[in-house]
Amino acid sequence: MKTQLVFANLAGIEAEVLAVVAGDGQTAKGGKPEPVLLTNDAAVKAAAAEVLASGEFKGGANETLLLHAPAGLKAKRLLIVGVGKVAKATAHSVRQAAGTAIRFVKPRGIRDVAFGLPEGGELPPGPCSRAVIEGALLADYDPDTYRSDRKDLSVSSFTVAATADSKDEVELGFAEGRIIAESQNFARELVNEPGNKLTPTILGERAAAMAAEHGLKSEVYSTEKLHELKMGAFWSVSQGSEEPPALIVLTYEPEGYDAATYSGPVMGLVGKGITFDTGGISIKPADKMELMKYDMAGSAAMLGAMAAIARLKPKVKVISVVCSAENMPDGKAQKPGDVQTAMPFKDGEPGHTIEIINTDAEGRLVLADGLTYARQLGCTHLIDAATLTGACVVALGPVFAGGFSNDDETFDKLDKALAISGEKIWRLPLGDEYVEQIKSDIADIKNTGGRWGGAITAAEFLHVFADETPWIHLDIAGMAWYEDTKPYIAKGPSGFGVRSILEWVRSYAE
Repeated sequence: MKTQLVFANLAGIEAEVLAVVAGDGQTAKGGKPEPVLLTNDAAVKAAAAEVLASGEFKGGANETLLLHAPAGLKAKRLLIVGVGKVAKATAHSVRQAAGTAIRFVKPRGIRDVAFGLPEGGELPPGPCSRAVIEGALLADYDPDTYRSDRKDLSVSSFTVAATADSKDEVELGFAEGRIIAESQNFARELVNEPGNKLTPTILGERAAAMAAEHGLKSEVYSTEKLHELKMGAFWSVSQGSEEPPALIVLTYEPEGYDAATYSGPVMGLVGKGITFDTGGISIKPADKMELMKYDMAGSAAMLGAMAAIARLKPKVKVISVVCSAENMPDGKAQKPGDVQTAMPFKDGEPGHTIEIINTDAEGRLVLADGLTYARQLGCTHLIDAATLTGACVVALGPVFAGGFSNDDETFDKLDKALAISGEKIWRLPLGDEYVEQIKSDIADIKNTGGRWGGAITAAEFLHVFADETPWIHLDIAGMAWYEDTKPYIAKGPSGFGVRSILEWVRSYAE
């Protein structure tokens, strides 16, 4: 998609479709909707006045209304997209509206779209500019990569139109939004790949290629390195597959970085990269197992965030550790009842011993060694992301990801990042009562605490390996894959977490 930003009156823009935003201006509870166009362009207002007065369009979130040959406009069509109540509209509402516009025009064969940046109300122009281009690029993605009869319905040209007010802020938002959306789509492309097309080795190759393109340092290791580092938890998951594991380490250093003088934080991004999960010996039911190709969505989120970080260049050092493997049930696979030894934090110290209760609780095993290694590499703050537990989906549904942290200040920074990213993460508790559930009779800990509070006991398992380092765990199991097409985004991989992780990292920049 070719994208551009112009500063011009909407009435004079030539396009197959000009999209503008509208909302419900009614403030009285239960009152009749009062649709209001969020533009100051008199010609656009005049073209839409009659239909808005008719009550046909109410301004609801992602509601659409298409007008052909609008009087007084050079655009062939006028598309009005709702953002819901004007008083509650945010940049994220605008992100979804832009996505809705793209998803609306794609099946209609419309390839040239202009979108008017909202004016009026409390919507800030810079964040809205970023949100519009993000929404459009994310909505243009479709996951039908391997269809032999695939028809390219992509929008070829997308123009964001704005007034000259706040020009610098709008230009910055537009430039950043394009980078962020492209990075999120990179994550979605990885998640969408089937297990036979994206093995751990290939994931390592894709990560290294991205790093080379954007100037990141990269190291990709396999079996020998896992044994050298004594990553017994990570290796225990890998050992049942013919495919070798991949330990992927990407490093971003800010401009002017000097290891001898740098005193800022080192952000550690740790991702679960299970490229296919059968459950191992504790094998999963056949129903929906094909979706277990997305069990590496946590790693994709981290790689997408690193792609954005490399291009946006925040003034903070970042290291990403991705632990990638297949979880398979062959004769070499670990068994329930086995005891594994995780990576020690320091040479000469013992690693934590882990009783394997369920081999399908494998994500926390690879993350255990990933978190330890990130700490060993000098990370002062940690965030991990994983499609970790069905329990989190039961608790929060496909609406919120679960968030856990051992440090309030660290999580507060993520909470503030959500206002920018538009993603939804709900903080869930940790506590000694849950720690009791993962105590083992035969080893230090066991890899599952049973049915009750399953997302929390999984987080407490990871807490052992984060130790006292400020840390956040994101359980994105319910958010990594959309089961249904939404008005603003296609069914399939979401790329969830890229925007929030990026903003969390940027909050630590000088």
